[in-house]
Amino acid sequence: MIHQYINNGFHIVMDVNSGSVHSVDPVMYEAIEIAANMVPEMEEPQALPKEAGEEIVCRLSEKYGETEVKEALEEIQYLIDRGELFTKDLYHDYVVDFKKRSTVVKALCLHIAHDCNLACKYCFAEEGEYHGRRALMSFEVGKKALDFLIANSGNRRNLEVDFFGGEPLMNWEVVKQLVEYGRKKEKEYNKNFRFTMTTNGVLLNDEIMEFCNREMSNVVLSLDGRKEVNDKMRPFRNGKGSYDLIVPKFQKFAQLRETRDYYIRGTFTRQNMDFAKDVLEFADLGFSSMSIEPVVAQPEEDYAIREEDLPQILDEYDKLAVEYIRRQKEGKGFNFFHFNIDLKQGPCVAKRLSGCGSGTEYLAVTPWGDFYPCHQFVGEESFLLGNVDTGVVNSQIRDEFKLCNVYAKDKCRDCFARFYCSGGCAANSNNFHGSITDVYEIGCEMQKKRIECAIMIKAALAED
Repeated sequence: MIHQYINNGFHIVMDVNSGSVHSVDPVMYEAIEIAANMVPEMEEPQALPKEAGEEIVCRLSEKYGETEVKEALEEIQYLIDRGELFTKDLYHDYVVDFKKRSTVVKALCLHIAHDCNLACKYCFAEEGEYHGRRALMSFEVGKKALDFLIANSGNRRNLEVDFFGGEPLMNWEVVKQLVEYGRKKEKEYNKNFRFTMTTNGVLLNDEIMEFCNREMSNVVLSLDGRKEVNDKMRPFRNGKGSYDLIVPKFQKFAQLRETRDYYIRGTFTRQNMDFAKDVLEFADLGFSSMSIEPVVAQPEEDYAIREEDLPQILDEYDKLAVEYIRRQKEGKGFNFFHFNIDLKQGPCVAKRLSGCGSGTEYLAVTPWGDFYPCHQFVGEESFLLGNVDTGVVNSQIRDEFKLCNVYAKDKCRDCFARFYCSGGCAANSNNFHGSITDVYEIGCEMQKKRIECAIMIKAALAED
């Protein structure tokens, strides 16, 4: 499968099945475009069909000159010989045994607090309540969750635990207790806990910063960009904006993090589709690592992104990519999550096919110890998997998630991005279509654009 596109003057050719990506000149771009309709996918390299070569020479020689066209044909054959063009999909049969594999849990999202001190308008967690009641996780429940993770992690040494909410700092003492407990257990069982946390920053102070810099592998700091954007969507419950309180704290925290991982993470909505300005606001405030995600909401919400908004949003990603390149070349670069792409190695095959591992390798734990496939399913009783006392008992739901991969989704099979996005978010699919094996189409279009921009950026920066 071949995917081709032109972005910012770069002619990009992707061989989807091999993962090979090529920045080519216009004559080779058009030659491959012609060949793609005539050349079958190859399990082993073979000669470019004679009729394809003749068709390319016939159609392009007048425009580019016969010599240039024949040189392009030689380059195409070279890439075929290297297994980088017109390759066959070798992964389809790989997923057949997914359901038979033993389940190894590697990550937990601990809902340490079903409560929050902000009233974000787009919050899927309903200000931390998750379709239920306000609650704080006890140390006993958290301890059982960590014990479950250790017991079900098999031979995997590195384990991930994210402290999530609501707002996790509203239950800070239990966070500290669980980190201390985990550090003791990792020595006993030869495990390594990678603790992370997502916070709105309202309760952030020097003691918490110092602890996080010592114990947290990554911290996600929630901010939506420009003051007017953030304060409209992320106010306190009294309606007052949060920007002026949290930005100085985040700036201090980011400086103290030094080389440790952190992300400023925002959400853009229909009301700020010029979100590139919010990303650049992050950079101008001194943050080096950032992400801004499209809101996912039902169409009746006034801030929800609709299909008719896509042209403007896709154009905004293109604008951001151009500015991203400019700043990188001027030595003022920053790390934008969606423009990070590994073209040399990337995730393992299982990860590329099945994604985040929700419902199998990754589970969310409520304050009272119930297991759900991920934080976005919490409160939906049909997806309840078990709890910290019983373990995972709903094996039917777990097995559905095992088979949730790019080949289980009809809309993914012919999509060039399938091995980059791994089929997208199961929760979004369920929210819009009532099935975890469908896709959220608006999200797909944005994801495809981000992938195209990320690859183009690689080509642009490689020029120097």
